[in-house]
Amino acid sequence: MTTVEPIRKKEDIKKVEEVLRKQNKRNLLMFTIGTNCGLRVSDILALNVGDVMGKNYIQIIEKKTGKFKKFPINAKLKPMFAEFTRGKSAEEPLFKTIFHNRLERFAAYHIIRDACKAAGLEEKVGTHTMRKTFGYHHYKKFKDVAMLQKIFNHSSPQITLRYIGIEQDQIDESYANFIL
Repeated sequence: MTTVEPIRKKEDIKKVEEVLRKQNKRNLLMFTIGTNCGLRVSDILALNVGDVMGKNYIQIIEKKTGKFKKFPINAKLKPMFAEFTRGKSAEEPLFKTIFHNRLERFAAYHIIRDACKAAGLEEKVGTHTMRKTFGYHHYKKFKDVAMLQKIFNHSSPQITLRYIGIEQDQIDESYANFIL
């Protein structure tokens, strides 16, 4: 299994957002949810319009763990949700294909991979890149691995740090600064 990486530079996140903005609002919103909420792609794609329309919180049962998760909708996502859900039915999927079916994981993977490539990113990316990007930047901002471990439902801080690529950053820095 190949491990995907987080997007470590904020300017690279902006580049990917710009590529997606030029494509359509759906793709940009999917990526923005992933990088701002840290949800797995399966939970993002399972959202219905009613889960976010006019809401202050997102409340879900995680598909992988079966656990309840509730978190506030941030200031970046709130206006995006308001615009994207306008005139839509609460029961319909938030992310649909051109055929009006729920967007699937494979399509989401291609959207993310192609956008990152178009933005000039060289990292190995996939749908988990969004979740890892959230975790990486959350950790860099707050330095609170215990909170991030709780958000991700990981069993140990070491798993969380490895997952978001912090361990690899530390190893790289150690090698780069060790010269005999």
